[in-house]
Amino acid sequence: MMQTTMPLPATRRPWLAWAVPLVAGLLVLYVPTFLELSKTIWKSEEQGHGPLILAVSLWIFWQKRDEFVAAAEDGGRSKLAWAVLVFGLLLYVVGRSQQILLFEVGSQIPLLTGGIAVLFGWRAVRVVTFPILFLVFMVPLPAAVIDSLTGPLKRTVSVVAENLLYEAGYPIARSGVVLTIGQYQLLVADACSGLNSMFSLSALGLLYVYLMKHTSRWRNIAILASILPIAFLANSVRVMILVLVTYHFGDEAGQGFIHGAAGMVLFVIALTLLFSFDGLLGLFQRKKGVPA
Repeated sequence: MMQTTMPLPATRRPWLAWAVPLVAGLLVLYVPTFLELSKTIWKSEEQGHGPLILAVSLWIFWQKRDEFVAAAEDGGRSKLAWAVLVFGLLLYVVGRSQQILLFEVGSQIPLLTGGIAVLFGWRAVRVVTFPILFLVFMVPLPAAVIDSLTGPLKRTVSVVAENLLYEAGYPIARSGVVLTIGQYQLLVADACSGLNSMFSLSALGLLYVYLMKHTSRWRNIAILASILPIAFLANSVRVMILVLVTYHFGDEAGQGFIHGAAGMVLFVIALTLLFSFDGLLGLFQRKKGVPA
């Protein structure tokens, strides 16, 4: 007895088989990169958030799998998709061969975008746009950018800490980025500039807006616009806490456990401010009768 087979609907085609070459290629390219990063910059305070960014992006990809399959289509005829894919490959080759982490790590974004567009079409790319773009927070900032931003941030944090503590009655003075309080002199180091916290909190704030899914565009814009000021304020509070601990309990206390825990305090303060600001926006919208 002969049986006829019905063709699979477009949304049920064997997309997994199509994805295997893309996933295999990405693993071959980036597993060595990630292993090297885990032994170098991912161990530092500046880039320690890298593995977390990667994990969050993968998690969102997985959460979007059903929507991704439903949007998949034939994208092989798109010249733009092939151009983006080739650009990503060239970026990786240059970054890997010349040891330019900015290019090597950053090439993930065009490679993923182009690869998905070639295999599954631009509709599928739109479904996973957020987790792809979220990978930008894995990309190490160029040294020139870090140097140009760190100095002004350190001076600004020093000025804010000096003025606030002076107004509170503490015997504090400042020379450049060196704070003198009582018998102690404290240098506001690069790690205290707040640049790293701004970068990390920007990623966290963007993820927060994505997960909250507020329907109000202006509310989302206001939250995103508040991230950098909140990060700067939280970092200023961190510096003042370290100054006060040193003044009241001595240099050993200021440079010991409290100094290491101050980073966690910074994130707690920043997240509290972010949640509070979002809550105030929601309260204001409810009073105005605007959908959240």
